[in-house]
Amino acid sequence: MNFEAGAQLPDLKVTPDKYLSVRYAGASGDYNPIHIDEEFAKAVGLPGRILHGLFSMALVARAQTEAAGGPASLKRLSVQFRGMGFPEQEIVVTSTVARVRDGVATVHALAEQGGNVIVHDAEAELELP
Repeated sequence: MNFEAGAQLPDLKVTPDKYLSVRYAGASGDYNPIHIDEEFAKAVGLPGRILHGLFSMALVARAQTEAAGGPASLKRLSVQFRGMGFPEQEIVVTSTVARVRDGVATVHALAEQGGNVIVHDAEAELELP
């Protein structure tokens, strides 16, 4: 893997299935009905159930760790949530190496779904082998 400034890391593409937000609610303990009840979500003005923001953040983390050789490489991650993600629509995480210093790559990333940015200004620090 090329970890030079300006290098693009491999994109991560994931299409969450229609039950993912229900399973994620069980795993995270976040049972907010906007994530698990289609009718409730629509009643409060959403187009349908939305994915948990932390699930989207986890995809950003996964893209980084897959590129850098595993979870132990991720030393820091910060993100900004900027949009809503939905089940059954592909999410694409793109990542670019911003700089490398003392064996640590700083990577900028974002996650998009259907042309909408759902995770913005993500920054990861990856310890390189």
